[in-house]
Amino acid sequence: MPLLEKEFVKFMSQFDACPFEMITGEKSHFIGKGEPKFTVTFHKIPGMKSLLTSTSLALGEAYMNGDIEIDGDLYETLNLFMGQMDKFYTDRWKLRKLMFTSGDKDNQKKEVSSHYDIGNDFYKLWLDETLSYSCGYFKDETTTLYEAQCDKVGRILEKLNLKEGMRLCDIGCGWGFLLIEAAKKYKVRCVGITLSEEQRKKCNERIEEEGLTEYVKVKLLDYRDLPKFHIRFDRVVSVGMLEHVGRNNYGEFMSCVKKILKPGGLFLLHYISALKEYPGDAWVKKYIFPGGMVPSLREIINIAGDLKFYTLDVEDLRRHYNKTLLCWNENFQKHRNEVVEMFDERFARMWEMYLCACAATFMNGVVDLHQILFSNDVNNEIPMTRWY
Repeated sequence: MPLLEKEFVKFMSQFDACPFEMITGEKSHFIGKGEPKFTVTFHKIPGMKSLLTSTSLALGEAYMNGDIEIDGDLYETLNLFMGQMDKFYTDRWKLRKLMFTSGDKDNQKKEVSSHYDIGNDFYKLWLDETLSYSCGYFKDETTTLYEAQCDKVGRILEKLNLKEGMRLCDIGCGWGFLLIEAAKKYKVRCVGITLSEEQRKKCNERIEEEGLTEYVKVKLLDYRDLPKFHIRFDRVVSVGMLEHVGRNNYGEFMSCVKKILKPGGLFLLHYISALKEYPGDAWVKKYIFPGGMVPSLREIINIAGDLKFYTLDVEDLRRHYNKTLLCWNENFQKHRNEVVEMFDERFARMWEMYLCACAATFMNGVVDLHQILFSNDVNNEIPMTRWY
């Protein structure tokens, strides 16, 4: 056996929690004990230097390039394998420029645009009709993706205890579905902000179509510039945006919310979280979310306490995100040929790896999803239970 192949087999043998078959060239290697649960074929073996620098990056790129073939369902394979991510190597020093990017306004706009400005036509292929790009809320097994996204937004708006005439700010408003629902159902005046040109364009189209230009405005704006407008809001919401802020800016983000929120006002923060603080995954940062960082629950709660935000409710939606991602991947696979025509095969493999790997990390508890309701100082006016 050639030296590279021998070293590679030894390296992969540590991932033995779930038995699998690995094929390199003409040889089969059985990792772990028991009947193999899946088979992986390596047409080209990644270099040991790249595996030890970032296991995630080396294996992710190998899949994108077609050097890895999975026998069976990609998600099921990753779900069995990715519970062992604590064995992955990440050389933070060598990858420092990738792992720790600048949190200044210009760079964060560039990073956000690189993901969300791929094109609205691309996202429309596999998101549901609401164009919601965060986890849905599945009430039961029969709930569709569209229903789950509507229920998620409905649940958020109920938690915010909205009343007609209030002002609502949505930080990272996406394609605007939450803003539109808030204006239609509660007659509140809404301001949404985003750093994505494509999202703002689509938001404005939808607002026009719904006849809500009097109620809803969307601005291309960094959250750090919100206090400059000297507008105070009764409610603030942020769904799936905190992951783009960066660890060094969490305090500033929460301070900006504090400055624009009226005393007693409510703030709902919905974000991908983690048990501990870590810089993130190298492959995801390079190809999917440049600059992305997953906050821990405890660090956000600590910052909130220092700013006199009272924590009213914390809800975990981890398994809802797993199911959402599986729905997205199902849609993606239905339109995979169109994605290849829009971009290329490597891009399509990258995105299916992203969707399936993320679903697996949620199922394995590598990452989590929390929805937190805060009040700015004490609020004794809202109902005493979550179920209001």
